[in-house]
Amino acid sequence: MKFKTYLLLLLSFLLVGPITAQLDSMQNNKSVPAKMFAEKDFSDILRRANKNDNHNVLNPTDPLENKIKKQFSFIPAAGYSLQTGFAGILSANLAYFNDTAANQKLSSISTSVTYTQYDQILAPLTIDIWTKDNKYNFISDNRYIDYPSNIYGLGGRSNPNKGHQIAFYGIKLHETILKSVAKNLFVGAGIYFDRNWNIIVVDSVTRRLNNLINRQLGKTEMASSIALKVLYDNRLNQINSKNGWFINAVYRDSRTFFGSDNNWQSFLIDIRKYLPFPRNSKNTLALWSFNWMTLGGTPPYLLMPSTGWDDQYNTGRGYIQGRFRGNNMFYFESEYRFNISRNGFLGGVVFGNLQYFSPEISKQFQVLSPGYGTGIRLKLNKHSGANLCIDYGFGKDGSRGFFVNLGEVF
Repeated sequence: MKFKTYLLLLLSFLLVGPITAQLDSMQNNKSVPAKMFAEKDFSDILRRANKNDNHNVLNPTDPLENKIKKQFSFIPAAGYSLQTGFAGILSANLAYFNDTAANQKLSSISTSVTYTQYDQILAPLTIDIWTKDNKYNFISDNRYIDYPSNIYGLGGRSNPNKGHQIAFYGIKLHETILKSVAKNLFVGAGIYFDRNWNIIVVDSVTRRLNNLINRQLGKTEMASSIALKVLYDNRLNQINSKNGWFINAVYRDSRTFFGSDNNWQSFLIDIRKYLPFPRNSKNTLALWSFNWMTLGGTPPYLLMPSTGWDDQYNTGRGYIQGRFRGNNMFYFESEYRFNISRNGFLGGVVFGNLQYFSPEISKQFQVLSPGYGTGIRLKLNKHSGANLCIDYGFGKDGSRGFFVNLGEVF
């Protein structure tokens, strides 16, 4: 069954390659070595098979005036994860530059609708707009979910055999404005609103246990917050980073007078480093530290730090989403990315991660949960560097499974 799932996933991208148009996010380079043009992606393979195809790909040396044109892509696709099973996806993206300056950052608007094997619905709308000269950055992260999922209690010692399935509806509205204060450094503030409702246990367990879990969770959760954010990003390519730093720090303060169920504060710091390894090769060593901490109060259960519940749902390869949850999460991951084919169409990765969780603020981090695995990369677009990522990960207590992403995990 898993083989058929991935065969369908691969065929879906082969069929839609010609309609995918993306910008070259390496616009900072005015000249590109000639050997770059030997790289191949899905569109190259399809055009090679079709002699009547007159499609012209975006040339990295095109004048910047041409790059300011808006580029639209529509992608039907398929995917798979431990949490969702097989999933069908309709995705659309609009990408453009608001200026022709060489250092202008890429603006984008993305949306999709996902329906999964387990009757889950996910509908995000993300907006990332950079004004002229990168003076301001407007970020909007909005999501609607109808999401049966598993919960396992709190802390790193939770039993994988004692999970319970719950169903709920959720909406997320996170709006942020950042201002440039130095080269590649931005500060700003935002408003975060999260609400989950119709929370219900759907396990085939006793009614008494269902009622007990429902009383502990409640039927609804709501958090309304002010957020303060600091961002440093000097990467040349945000889609498939080869070098540079990404540092994102967010302080969130939820208060009852804003509309939250209770008062609580959290702090998140996301640090990523990319470097060529060996130095003059196209291979990349990527390092990721993701730390999500509760500073005061108690967040609603479904909004606590949890495996796979970062904004991109990517932490903790090797484990099902929601496997670990607690007031505090420390997470580290490293990944080595390397080319397999000379034309860059096929690549591979090996990765490993570690995660700590505490059930209470006063508890020490005593349980280490490792994950590791390997995967392949298929080049979807040689200009942006976008890959189709298919990984197989392992965790403790026999946890294992496939993990699929459109774009790098981090």
